Amino acid sequence: VQLVESGGGLVQPGGSLTLSCVASAFAFSNYPMSWYRQAPGKGRAFVASITNDGANFNYADDVKGRFTISRDNAKNTVYLRMMNLKPDDTAMYYCARGWTTWDWWGQGTQVTVSS
Repeated sequence: VQLVESGGGLVQPGGSLTLSCVASAFAFSNYPMSWYRQAPGKGRAFVASITNDGANFNYADDVKGRFTISRDNAKNTVYLRMMNLKPDDTAMYYCARGWTTWDWWGQGTQVTVSS
């Protein structure tokens, strides 16, 4: 199993970013996928998840209405569109295989929200 995230960077408050995660070496379309994040000195925090068919979603309360998770099973890719970013969104973002428990995750991509 391999999960490779990209798309992170430095963005000003109120800005937007889209993260991507390309999966390989497993049947991507059979699995729900998630994003979680980890800020310095803090534990993992769930961000969003999506069912294997892309029909259902779950979001953490602090990102609802600002973040959108989606997937393209033909491209083995899951996305996280992040809008109206806040300094508190600063963290390393990871994609992971699973819905509420995760058995594989990538190396992460850093998102920094700062003016």
